Amino acid sequence: MKPFFPFFLLFNVLTLVRVSAQKLPTEDRIFENTIKTVLLYPVMGSDPTDPAQTLNPPVIDQATNTQLMLEFDDLTANYRPFRAKFVHCNADWQQSILSDIEFTYEYNDYPIQDYQISQNTKIPYYHYRFPVPKMKLPGNYVLVVYNERNPREIYFSRRFVTYINRVGLAATVQFANDPQQRFTDQQINFEISYRGYPLISPQEDLKIVIRQNYRDDRVITGLRPTNVRAFDNILEYRLFDLKNTFPGGNEYRYFDTRTVLSRGNYIQQIERRDDRNTAFINPDGVRSVGAYVQTDDFNGQYVIDILETHIGATQADYITTVFTLRMDELANAEVFVNSAFNFWRLDDLNRMTYVPDLRAYQAEIPLKQGVYNYNYSVKGIPPPVARSGMNLTANETLVEGNYSETENDYEVFVYHRPPAARADQLVAYRRLGYNKRK
Repeated sequence: MKPFFPFFLLFNVLTLVRVSAQKLPTEDRIFENTIKTVLLYPVMGSDPTDPAQTLNPPVIDQATNTQLMLEFDDLTANYRPFRAKFVHCNADWQQSILSDIEFTYEYNDYPIQDYQISQNTKIPYYHYRFPVPKMKLPGNYVLVVYNERNPREIYFSRRFVTYINRVGLAATVQFANDPQQRFTDQQINFEISYRGYPLISPQEDLKIVIRQNYRDDRVITGLRPTNVRAFDNILEYRLFDLKNTFPGGNEYRYFDTRTVLSRGNYIQQIERRDDRNTAFINPDGVRSVGAYVQTDDFNGQYVIDILETHIGATQADYITTVFTLRMDELANAEVFVNSAFNFWRLDDLNRMTYVPDLRAYQAEIPLKQGVYNYNYSVKGIPPPVARSGMNLTANETLVEGNYSETENDYEVFVYHRPPAARADQLVAYRRLGYNKRK
């Protein structure tokens, strides 16, 4: 008798081989414009439906039972068979050489089967949820979602991080020590205690990444310790070349579209049509001239919610949101609405167009109801100050300004590749805020 091999298992094996054979993305990116509102966040607290949970970054401690949850919408309004796969990356977010069995507990190919249909919305959609399984190793991962029927058709990719604190990490944030930058920049000093953790060459073995406001376009890498206290097993990072400083930026602008029955905060007008709703945000102006103004924000993030029912996942509608920035046209430059809703990418979705009659830039972006933070970025005009530790692709200073008083969140990541290991692991993580007011 011939051995029995189920057809569905053969199909899954062939699918995984085809997916593995292609080069998978390792960045936060949506590749199809019908996929919207991709959220990946740790489920924390007593109320798993609390929309504020999505404000936390997808970074979890493997020593706890915290689980990550993926949510996204498909605006085709048709059921589609989505599948997920995980990619392990090194500290630089390049795919590692690890095989799937080295970092996953299960077969690395997961169906996404939890879905709901939108209710009472003018723009119909399917809402999907997927609990992220636990990974074996601490480090960088990318969740890739693709078409089950055509594995080469990738819909989106989303980064997340897991860690185990194996070395001590203490950090502080202050305004920059340089007198020329003390009113514009913020400086992160920190030290690492590696007592009891084997490092062959303490000055060389660790890879440090500092991130501002959970933005992968705002990171500092390549830092070296300024002092090694060998007898105390402590590495000090207090850099005199100011490679550990970030531009403070400004508090993020925000608006509230949780209801269309009345105007929310910073909403000038709402148009309600049979096929869609349109919200016009109050016209904005340049904030780089003048004094710093203290306001509360989400540091560029957003929350999905609807006031009438608080069931934002399936009852929040998609609204055409109109942004207006009043300023003269910039020669040889492009202006963008920038926010976490687009993973801080500057592309066709959030590019603005200059309207001569209004003497302003405008953009129309479909966004799900909620409370959003955003700012404006310019490409084509370099930032006023070159940052030796950063690779800034856009100029936010021109419109928003830089102020050292700005409230910001920072994260410090410490990576190490243990002896005989084949990939970088995250051995310490610290999250801290500057000028917190709540």
